[in-house]
Amino acid sequence: MNERKDKPKSDIDFRLMAIFFKVRDLFRNPEKLLQKVAIKEGQTILDFGCGSGSYTIPAAEMVGAEGTVYALDIHPLAAKIVGKKARKKGLTNIATITSDRDTGLPDQSVDIVLLFDTIQCINDKTALLSELHRATKPGGILSILVEHIKVEDVIEIAEKDGRFSLRERHDKLLNFERHAGS
Repeated sequence: MNERKDKPKSDIDFRLMAIFFKVRDLFRNPEKLLQKVAIKEGQTILDFGCGSGSYTIPAAEMVGAEGTVYALDIHPLAAKIVGKKARKKGLTNIATITSDRDTGLPDQSVDIVLLFDTIQCINDKTALLSELHRATKPGGILSILVEHIKVEDVIEIAEKDGRFSLRERHDKLLNFERHAGS
């Protein structure tokens, strides 16, 4: 199988992206968007493609001390930036993972996966969805914020193997439910 591996951006590109996200977040309230995912205290969240932590930090605040947020990104700088932001806010419920796809998390251990503005960057979307299905609890949520790709294409990709089905749509925010089987 000739799988193309995903590669991280250069350090300079990642830093520029982080600056862009900081400005973007002034106009797009991450907390308000996360409310549409229905995050609750005590849940386990995976922020896949966390970048500089725009959604990681508010998700960690929402799940509280009894919850956990795993912040996964392919770029090693993501872990450093997210860790620094977490320390600054006094958050101890964030664990960082540096990986191109494999989460390393136990089977069926995650309540909600955030895949925000990331799916278009993934070469092997089928393998990614297989890994996310494995890590997500039955009935858990895969929340995809669609950017730079057609919403209809994302729905087709996510539902293709019957692992996830669209539960609700808020414009470009799609919440899929994980099926127990498949």
